[in-house]
Formats: sequence, C-alpha cells, structure tokens
Amino acid sequence: MLSRSSKYLLVLLAALFLAPALTCRAQFKSEAFSKSYNDDTAAQADSTDKIFSVKDYWRGLTHKQETDLFTMFEGSMVLAGGLQIYNKDYWKLPVVYGGLAAGIGGGLYYKNQGDPNYKYWFYGAGLVYWGALMDGVISYKPDDYPNPAKATFYSMLVPGLGQIYNHEVWKLPVYWGIMLGGLNYHILFKKNYERFRKIYNAEDTTYLSMETSKYYKNIYRRYRDYGTLVIALGYVLQIIDANVFAYMHNFEVTEDLALDVYPTVICPGDNYAFTPGSAMSPAFGMSVGIRF
Repeated sequence: MLSRSSKYLLVLLAALFLAPALTCRAQFKSEAFSKSYNDDTAAQADSTDKIFSVKDYWRGLTHKQETDLFTMFEGSMVLAGGLQIYNKDYWKLPVVYGGLAAGIGGGLYYKNQGDPNYKYWFYGAGLVYWGALMDGVISYKPDDYPNPAKATFYSMLVPGLGQIYNHEVWKLPVYWGIMLGGLNYHILFKKNYERFRKIYNAEDTTYLSMETSKYYKNIYRRYRDYGTLVIALGYVLQIIDANVFAYMHNFEVTEDLALDVYPTVICPGDNYAFTPGSAMSPAFGMSVGIRF
C-alpha cells in the first residue's frame, strides 16, 4: 500500500499533467511591456490560454492542420500514440500498443494467479506510456526555438531536461539539489516513522510508553510529509522555470533607457475638490516613468 504522502505526490503529479487542459493565463503578455518577450506567433499560440479542443486534436491526427504541442500532448495522454501519428512515426505504433498490451495484460494475468510481482508488469506499461509521450515531444518539430511547450513537457517528463533544452544547465544543481534533499529527508523520516508506528501498534511498553511512541510517530510522519512537499516544490519550480525562460528567450533590454519625471495633480473628481479646507482637496506630486 502507498503511504499517504506518496498518494499526495501522485495526485499532484496527475494534476500537473492535466493542468494544461484548463484555461491558463499565467503567461506574460506583450501588451504589459513596451518590449515583447518573444515575437514568434507560434510560440505564443503554443504556450498561452488555449483550452483543449477535440476538433483541433482530430484535425491534427488527420494532418488537416498544424496543431500546437499542448493540444497534441493532452490528447495523447488519453489516446496513447497520438503524437506518433501526428509526427508520422507510424512504425512506432506497434511498439507503443504492443508494450501497453503486454504490460497491462501480463499484470492482470499474474494478479489473478496470485503472483506478488504482478505490479512490475504494470510498471512496465507505465514506462511504455511515459516513453511514448517523451518520444512524441522529442519528435515534434516546432517553428521556433526554444519552444515553451517543449521546454515545459521536457521538465514535466524528466526534471531538469527543460533547463538543458533552454541551454541553462547551470540550474540543474539547484533544482536537483532541492528534490534530492527532499527525497533524502523523506526516506530518513519515513524509516523512523515506520519504526515508531510498529512500536505503537505492537503496544509494547517495554522500552517506550504508548504516548511517547505516538508522539514520535506523529513527529516523523509530519517531517516525512514535509520532505514530500519539498520534492513537489522543486519539481513544480523547475517546470515553471523551463516554460518562462523559454518564452523569454528573445527578450532583450535595449541600451536606450529613458527616465521621465514630471509633476502630477491627482484630482478626486468631485465638484468640491478645490474647496479650501475640504478633505477632497487634490494631491500634488511627481510621476516617474522608466522606459527600456
């Protein structure tokens, strides 16, 4: 059985995979600045506020239109092999479907036989499924580089791969350090939690009272969960980092900087604004603007 923290982590990972299917407007918009981050229209269309469209996905599968990577990836999470079809890698489909069928079929068969190792067949099917998604992302040929969608899914499938794709390898020790540190503490505190849990469940008061064992059991369980949260935090941060810095790849700050300073009068917009002694009197100040 999976521990509670492991279940939380699986739910979080599932949510991250499904999140692109929701309306997401977290990208920086060019209208907010005088300088666009990435002038490539394809990059913006492939990384901003697009809800999954079955119609677009189907037209992509039938090669009637060019479809963005987000749509194809989301659809391929349901229909395995969709990215291979879109990329015209038809020879890979027997490998994908054969591997999935063998893994799931073998797992169900050996589970019915009572073999405790049946779960490894399901792990194999999951590995094939992951490999199909990774292969599809690698084989997808966008018009721009770096492509935000590609960087995002790289980091989602293999933590740190998005940073490598963006040529920011120096960030790997940071994110991997966070995740490995969290994993180390998770394993350490999990061992101690299991130790005191067994003592508490055994009701053996030879060495420790039940209250003491319960206290340490709860403490280590909390610390174990903190370790899981650190892993999840590092995982999420490196995905966001890969997406944002791929999108901002072409952002440049011009050397032509301008500083504008001018007086400003802020009027409350009331008929009595200029009445002496009125609480609604206008405010006088300076306005400062920086252009770059």
